[in-house]
Amino acid sequence: MKDQTKIVSIGQISLPDDTERKEPDLADLPVVALREMVLFPGITFPITMGREATVQTVSEAFEKNIPIGVFCQTKASEEHPRWDSLYTCGVVADVVKIFDMPDGSRTALLSARGKIQITGPGAGETIPGSLSVKAKAARDTMPRPTDKEFLVMAEEIKTTTLGILHEEQQQPDDLIFNIEHVPNPAILVNLVATHAGFPVSQKIEMLKASRVKDRAMKLLSLLAQNAQIAEIKSEIKRKTRRNIEEHQRMMVLQQEFEALREELYGDQDDYSEFKKKAEAVPFPADVRKTFDKELEKLRRIAPNAPDYAVQYNFLQTLIDLPWGKEDKNETDFAKAEAILDSDHFGLEKVKDRILEQLAVMMNNPGGRSPILCLVGAPGVGKTSLGQSVARAMGRAYQRVALGGLHDEAEIRGHRRTYIGAMPGRIMDAVRRSGKSNPVLLLDEIDKTASDYKGDPSSALLEVLDPEQNVHFHDNYVDVDFDLSKVLFIATANTTSTIPTPLLDRMELIDISGYLLEEKVEIARRHLIPRVAGLLGIEPSFLSFEHEALVRMIEGYTAESGVRQLEKQIAKVGRRRILDLMRGRKVEGEIAAGMLKEYLGTETRRPERYEASRIPGVAVGLAWTAAGGEILFIESVFSPGKDSRLTLTGNLGNVMKESAMIALQ
Repeated sequence: MKDQTKIVSIGQISLPDDTERKEPDLADLPVVALREMVLFPGITFPITMGREATVQTVSEAFEKNIPIGVFCQTKASEEHPRWDSLYTCGVVADVVKIFDMPDGSRTALLSARGKIQITGPGAGETIPGSLSVKAKAARDTMPRPTDKEFLVMAEEIKTTTLGILHEEQQQPDDLIFNIEHVPNPAILVNLVATHAGFPVSQKIEMLKASRVKDRAMKLLSLLAQNAQIAEIKSEIKRKTRRNIEEHQRMMVLQQEFEALREELYGDQDDYSEFKKKAEAVPFPADVRKTFDKELEKLRRIAPNAPDYAVQYNFLQTLIDLPWGKEDKNETDFAKAEAILDSDHFGLEKVKDRILEQLAVMMNNPGGRSPILCLVGAPGVGKTSLGQSVARAMGRAYQRVALGGLHDEAEIRGHRRTYIGAMPGRIMDAVRRSGKSNPVLLLDEIDKTASDYKGDPSSALLEVLDPEQNVHFHDNYVDVDFDLSKVLFIATANTTSTIPTPLLDRMELIDISGYLLEEKVEIARRHLIPRVAGLLGIEPSFLSFEHEALVRMIEGYTAESGVRQLEKQIAKVGRRRILDLMRGRKVEGEIAAGMLKEYLGTETRRPERYEASRIPGVAVGLAWTAAGGEILFIESVFSPGKDSRLTLTGNLGNVMKESAMIALQ
């Protein structure tokens, strides 16, 4: 039998009775205590005698030809059991023979008679010094020979037991023979119950049953239950064996594959290198699972295959992304304010709004930041404001140029289905920054276009939505990345070309431009030192008089910002260096009268209002990207066929309607 039902020893049904058996003295019956062994009536069974008390009792009982009681201990670990530490139900047995074994131990062959029950301690006079008890007989009720139900149960017990024995290895043939040829069904039940490896408590319960038929029913139930368990365990062992064999086969194939790779491609160990790098990266659980899966794909691709480079670059991108790496926010507000003031002169309202946001982020570092959009004419300092914000916050900074972008894949990334695929510009900027909370400047967001490749503005909706960018999905990276900690600052020249849904996600900050006095101060503080550094000269070599800067701003530039002014200052610097190389004398400070020599004739002459009483001339105001301008509007009478108003020049609809109303 398997597992719990394993046969433990060889048994006999009966032996020839060569001597007359004495009736047991149940008032003082010598006892042999067995460990985890229950003997049933009518069964002959060998026991190994290990304890001196057992050897003495069995030997004297054999010599005097007297029966003994055989009981099982309640605690198998007890070395010297008392009468009250035995199960009360046992059997009376005769000692048939005693054997001396080759290993020095002694074995006794016991033949069980009937069932008995302990009623108290014995006097110990039958075999002095041995354990003895008082007992009474407990007869078994045998089924009628014509009881078909019992006969069927006995046959099923035989079939089930033989099936288990045949599956076991190293089982005694004589036991199988006895079970196959036992003539009495009741003896068959006791034989199987004695040899089966059930727990002692279950065997005692079967032994206590007064009806052999009830014992057979209990035995059959236990056999069927343990047969099912044995079958399940056998199936598990077979599956385990198959899995082990399959695993060993895969290991052998993998070793052969690695040997072939080394022979074909030399010492190429990108797999081990990636695996070592990945151990130090705090991937999220889902990303780690994806990485391990893609790393196994790399292992199966030949290094000279085109797909190898695609897979290699993808794994390198996953490792390079700043998983869990953050810059600590600057907590010194005074320092942040000083940085903004030192980098930018003027723009007080704009700086106040940015300082408000910095104050909120310092007060609540875990809060979500709004998307700021700086709107203004070219050259007013939108990009440099983004750099100053990053420096004031102590964060990494990256610029993402969106001007002229018309492919949606530039934002969401390319799918890894072809050679040359790459992540989108957003994920690439985050990777280059090395931090998961950088300041990303989305430059020229108003100049994106759309065609058959998609609409980048629509892709930006997910990027610039704090509710969605927590799980931003780049097609190349193919795993979610948290962009909620990124501070996005967009720049635009106008809002008219920005789609309304995208505009709705951003907070607009208008940068109108600089006054004349502010431009002069910006030139002295920032432009002249920067141009001097680019040209490799001292700032004093580009020293301007105040009037010279005013003349340069009014006569040579027409802008809201200072970009053209910086170009004019650089032109003056180049001309002075050229004069110095030619050996000419270069004056120390640049006066207003010297600008014509360096810059040529003034390119623009601003209109100036002068009180005039000339009929037909009026003064108007106009808005331009470079600021406000005054316009002189002239009207004349001319002969005509009808009273019709003729308008000349490039006038807008509002001006035309105003003229018609004035005529009426």
